[in-house]
Amino acid sequence: MTHRLYRSEKEKMLGGVCGGLAEYLDVDPTVMRVLFVLLGLLGGHGVLLYIILWFIMPPESRISKSP
Repeated sequence: MTHRLYRSEKEKMLGGVCGGLAEYLDVDPTVMRVLFVLLGLLGGHGVLLYIILWFIMPPESRISKSP
């Protein structure tokens, strides 16, 4: 089974980036959200990284679900 990185539409709060990363890494989405908040508070890199990933990662609906 191939893992694909995409923005989640099920675990979405803002853009789905944290939910997509959590599904890809098989961790809880809350953990990813806390990490991004901590990165944002510690220098602002979390906000920049989130915005970059929001533009780079395709949404889940654009990923073909072929086996």
